[in-house]
Amino acid sequence: MTIEVRPATEFGDVRTMVGPKRPDANVCWCLSYRLPGPEHRALSGTARGERVRALMRDGPPGVLAYDDEEVVGWAAVHARADTSFATNRRIPHVDDADVWSVWCIRVRPGHRGRGISHDLLAGAVEFARSNGAPAIEGYPVDNRGERVDLTMAYVGTRALFEASGFHKAADTDSVLAGFPRVLMRRELA
Repeated sequence: MTIEVRPATEFGDVRTMVGPKRPDANVCWCLSYRLPGPEHRALSGTARGERVRALMRDGPPGVLAYDDEEVVGWAAVHARADTSFATNRRIPHVDDADVWSVWCIRVRPGHRGRGISHDLLAGAVEFARSNGAPAIEGYPVDNRGERVDLTMAYVGTRALFEASGFHKAADTDSVLAGFPRVLMRRELA
């Protein structure tokens, strides 16, 4: 197995990873942190996918992992200033640097347990670096080795981020699936 991580430029592959099985279903499409709350809540059905398509015209909204040419994973990564983390009251700002954020890491069923989330996080780091980010942050759960429900595991774990060279930069006031979230950061410059 050779995993290649590259910028998410193919809408169909993004749809495979974060879109619904039915086009009219209301699923996240990984927009909950990318858009302001009112806009995110106002979108429904096929409008959500069209909003992702519009965002893609301005550049890749993240990175995708491929096993040969089959898409097997997704990581949402973008400049924090263009996300709801820019104004989130529960996730602090360490400083005023123009950092990037990675907030969603997903691996398709049937491909989990093979380290692809590590590949995705490494790809997100490289994508942020190639776009001039001085640092990248993530906001994973600090689960201390306990099992995290798969529906809430999309933010990653502290251990995953530590294995990718991130360090804990701050505590947050955010809790997900009963676990505190921490601000993990990796300097890139």
